[in-house]
Amino acid sequence: MLLQRSEDLVLAEARDTTNRVARTFSLACRLLPRDVRDDVYRLYLVFRTLDDLVDDGDPRAAARLAQVQVWCRTGATQSREAHVLADLATRHPIPRDALLDFCAGMWFDLDGGRCTTEEDLDLYCYRVAGTVGIVMASVLGFDGDEAEVRRTAAALGMAMQRTNVLRDIDEDGDAGRMYLAAETVARFGGCAPGRREALLRDQIARADALYDQGLAGVRHLRRGRVAIRAAASMYREILRQIERDGYGSRAGRAVVPARRKLLAVARAGV
Repeated sequence: MLLQRSEDLVLAEARDTTNRVARTFSLACRLLPRDVRDDVYRLYLVFRTLDDLVDDGDPRAAARLAQVQVWCRTGATQSREAHVLADLATRHPIPRDALLDFCAGMWFDLDGGRCTTEEDLDLYCYRVAGTVGIVMASVLGFDGDEAEVRRTAAALGMAMQRTNVLRDIDEDGDAGRMYLAAETVARFGGCAPGRREALLRDQIARADALYDQGLAGVRHLRRGRVAIRAAASMYREILRQIERDGYGSRAGRAVVPARRKLLAVARAGV
């Protein structure tokens, strides 16, 4: 009975966290089949908790990452995140290699890593977000060639992460963080507001190519195809908003109005 109560509290927190801090993803989650929606909330809580601990420089971050790695390698559950993953693994084939890669991305952030080349940035985006796409595909289920599904699921996650990087350039800069590849920034003459149109055009094209790759694989999912296409369409609209805002002519975060999100979903034929 106590275990059931604990699981209920975790699910309530997972739903609240998704609805509070991931509004676009929360909208898409409402389109998921009911039999898998709660597990997606639980999965999001795991990834979001670890990411927030790392971003906030929380002293517990290293131990919590290590405990997820222990679960991946041995099955031992020494933290809440490990318990949630173990529970999910009773219903879904959770790919532990992808989770280990996610942890590698978190360690990179925790150690203050910076990306020098576009290859570095691609690897970072794969680790912190492409892996999330792979785990999501496993929870939703898929048919077809597993390698192809993993490749396209990773591409969609990477597209969303590159979108995050472009949306948050100024916010990250104010916090002393830079996720764009240093060589690329230098080649385009920096990323100051009003002087970054060419840089953003280049980076938007890279993100759009990843969206195209990722969306091509959605057809392989057994469940949640509508929700994933909706999430991708709404997130991709951030790139269009950056374009509408003049490619960073002024400092600030690109914000997509709710009406435009819905139009993006409609245009995608979801």
